[in-house]
Amino acid sequence: MLDLLLFALEDLKKLLKDQGSDLFIGFGSSEDVIMKIVNEVKAAQVFTEEDVDYNTRRVISIVESRLSTTLFPWGSSKIRLWRAPFYDFKDMKGMPASYNTFLKLKLPVSNPTAAPTLPILNIGLERGDLPTIDDVKSYLNNESWTFMKKISAQDILQKKHHKEVVKKEDLIGGPNNVLEISSNVTVVHKMKKSNSLFASHNGSQVKGGTDAVLNALAGYLRYLEGTGRDDWQEVHDKMGMAESRNGASFGAIFGASLYFGTISRRRIHYVAIKYEKERNAGFLSPFGYSSPTVATAIETVCSMEWYRLLAYKSLYQNEGTCSIRIWRWRGFLIQYTVAGQKGPPVLFSHGFGAFLEHFRENISAMAESGHRVWGITLLGFGRSEKPNILYNEPIWAELLRDFIVDVVREPVHLVGNSIGGYFIAAAGAFWPSLAKSLVLINTAGSIGPNYLYIQLAERRASSGFAWMGSRLLLLYLRLRATDILKKCYPTNPERADDWLVDEILRASYDPGVIAVLESVFNFKLPVPLNYLLDWFGGKVLFIQGVRDPLSKSKKRLSMIREYCSLATIKELDAGHCPHDELPEEVNRLLRDWIRTAELSNQMERNN
Repeated sequence: MLDLLLFALEDLKKLLKDQGSDLFIGFGSSEDVIMKIVNEVKAAQVFTEEDVDYNTRRVISIVESRLSTTLFPWGSSKIRLWRAPFYDFKDMKGMPASYNTFLKLKLPVSNPTAAPTLPILNIGLERGDLPTIDDVKSYLNNESWTFMKKISAQDILQKKHHKEVVKKEDLIGGPNNVLEISSNVTVVHKMKKSNSLFASHNGSQVKGGTDAVLNALAGYLRYLEGTGRDDWQEVHDKMGMAESRNGASFGAIFGASLYFGTISRRRIHYVAIKYEKERNAGFLSPFGYSSPTVATAIETVCSMEWYRLLAYKSLYQNEGTCSIRIWRWRGFLIQYTVAGQKGPPVLFSHGFGAFLEHFRENISAMAESGHRVWGITLLGFGRSEKPNILYNEPIWAELLRDFIVDVVREPVHLVGNSIGGYFIAAAGAFWPSLAKSLVLINTAGSIGPNYLYIQLAERRASSGFAWMGSRLLLLYLRLRATDILKKCYPTNPERADDWLVDEILRASYDPGVIAVLESVFNFKLPVPLNYLLDWFGGKVLFIQGVRDPLSKSKKRLSMIREYCSLATIKELDAGHCPHDELPEEVNRLLRDWIRTAELSNQMERNN
């Protein structure tokens, strides 16, 4: 991503210089650099784009506060927010939370506007050179922990697998066929074209500025027409490589360009509609688009805009039980919450189909009892974004890793329910220094002696079975949501209340939800839970609701005791979600566990 950022900055600098202006580049605290420039150019106004990202909003707030309390010789300086709305929608309070209801408003999409004319820059100011990628890496490496993000979950799992193979070879006295097969893979390297639209031969993301992206978009839209142009043929080749599921190649190719603002959602929509009209003698059919590439481009940018609006709604109109912040991860909008001012850090990770508010009675209670608490809504769930990608276990493990590194910024006690328990176990296994301890509440994941290595890098393209099964599952969940939830709360069914059901149903109509459900049919959870816990090597607590309708609790507990003998186990008279069904009992267990773990960790450090 860094190389793509530098390509975009290089193009932006050229465009600004062509207008007599320039791009200033500096390293350091954003607010300090902005204040320095304000003083040097005697700026009366500082323009910035309004954003939902918490860190961006925090910087804007700090700069705005410093500007308002600083006496400048030339007068005052103020922040001016600018917006480029996709829809001309001003009433955030009246915006529906349901995507289906929102579509019924039939809001027109705004057309892109021409770039404004900028005043000539005639101030003798140090503008800074465009940094090299080594400059940026050197600066980022000064930040602690960033090195952990350089190694993917897939690479770590492969190394772990090789160690397991060596152990088996020692036991059986011979080589393992799986290792032999995986070592026979031949990697073919090709020379990168000098005029390529892409940053690398193996990558699928467009590089460069607006003109390069628009050229790639033109090639993308014309995929069905074929081409004799080398640049468009390269785009078509990349589409074939990146089309892991229908439409996924668009995000893979243009996602970084949208993230960096090299091209806007409005521009993509405008270009796609213009091309569609050209194909149909100036008309748009009421029965849909004539080209799947047009449909994909429009659906993608409309989906992105929906999650941006939903994020604003969550910020301005807090309808849930937790105050919401937004974190942008790999260009996607992730919702999270923070509570508590002091004490040990705790991070909650929800299960399949849920969201951070599923810990509604845990987050606030733990914060009030002397803990700093984070809750995250994982990618593809709740009100977080649901991009059209192939979802798998490494993606969610890396999401948790990056959240701890970038947001929490210190080791944390990880608490997960259901599939969220498996994800935190994977994060703890792959990056043990990030987790102080693991708490697994009715966790998913197999337990047993056998570990069959599965290459996580394989594409796992959706099958016809997954396509049909996901749609039937979605229909079933919508029709039976209340009954399904109440069965998961056998001891306290009233906790499966209307608010919880309504929010689950709301999310089921979000764009992209089918891609997430298809992943259910592709889930392999390749590493048994006991292997993950062995790799983690730290303190582990199992909280098991013994009336869980989704598992055979007696057999499950027996397997845990046999293969996770160093873990602590607590049984509760509850179903699949004890943390929400019996929150007071679970909170008591969590407080006791974290207190004991903190004391034990302190003693280990002292020794």
